[in-house]
Amino acid sequence: MEIVRNIAWYKGKLIDGEWKRIALSDIPSYQNRSEYLGDLQHNCSLEIHDLQDDDTGYYYFRFDTDRYGRRSKGSVYLTVTELKARVNPKRVRAGDAVTLECEASCPLPTTVWFKEGHPVSKPNFMAQAEDAGNYLCAVEGKESVQSDPVTLDVQYSPLNVSVEVSHAGLLAVGSSVNLTCSSAANPAADSYTWYRSTGSSSVLQVGSGQVLCLPSVDLSHSGLYVCQSRNRLGQNNSTQVLLTVTGTDIHRLILLVGIGVKVVILLLLPLFIIWAWKRWCNSTADDTEVSKQEVPVQLSKIIPKSYQISDVVTLCFRVMIMKTSKRQAKGRNKQEEGN
Repeated sequence: MEIVRNIAWYKGKLIDGEWKRIALSDIPSYQNRSEYLGDLQHNCSLEIHDLQDDDTGYYYFRFDTDRYGRRSKGSVYLTVTELKARVNPKRVRAGDAVTLECEASCPLPTTVWFKEGHPVSKPNFMAQAEDAGNYLCAVEGKESVQSDPVTLDVQYSPLNVSVEVSHAGLLAVGSSVNLTCSSAANPAADSYTWYRSTGSSSVLQVGSGQVLCLPSVDLSHSGLYVCQSRNRLGQNNSTQVLLTVTGTDIHRLILLVGIGVKVVILLLLPLFIIWAWKRWCNSTADDTEVSKQEVPVQLSKIIPKSYQISDVVTLCFRVMIMKTSKRQAKGRNKQEEGN
């Protein structure tokens, strides 16, 4: 009875025009990927992990006994094909049905789908705008082996139409403002139309294009503005945007108010200074001796009718200094008498 001593699997390769059989153990790409599952009697099964394109080809088996070696006359041909993802149909309108299909040369176990790296729950769905993008498939449990991506193109009418105003708040007559319309659409919007509604129920078309320019507004420009975005699949409107134009230049009004406040202050300041000066000059009730020697003073004699504010201020401070000096002198005299 002969005993099998060695077994080996070979792969056929064409080298320099000659067909040769190379042991898998001598091919670096098979290291740690091929495993012999048979025995030394009747089973010679081989398992290859993580199949690659280069694994396609003819395979042969050989065993050696104590007396001689045997090799298979025939070969086994292995075909390795990549997973192929399909989107059916590739281009749809929003609301159309879409089917994702994953194909291979052999029956597949359960497959999984990914869109832009995120799992897809169902391979059949009704397409919406957010479903557009790249899809790929993989075998469940072997997600690292993936198909090439395929693209789903979802077309839809304009969505999320919005208006941006270059100037916020009230608009003064003569000022300028731009209204810019934007939207999401596939294909992109090819026309924009602007409408304005006033207090009445009438709606007027006031312009076209993505930007509505109003270089010099007047009161007639006040109202609610709406942008309508359109492509070949349909149209959609923005929400209303209110423009309010005032009859007075706001900046000029603020300037005039500021000037008015300054004028009032300048008019009241002299009166306040005179009042303070009189209060100071007449607050001598506690100084009876000095008050008896002082002669009443009339403002009309001290301050001429053609007075200047600076003169009044100077005079007031002089009187205050004189008054303070007299009180300090009186205090020193009382101190000397006490000593």
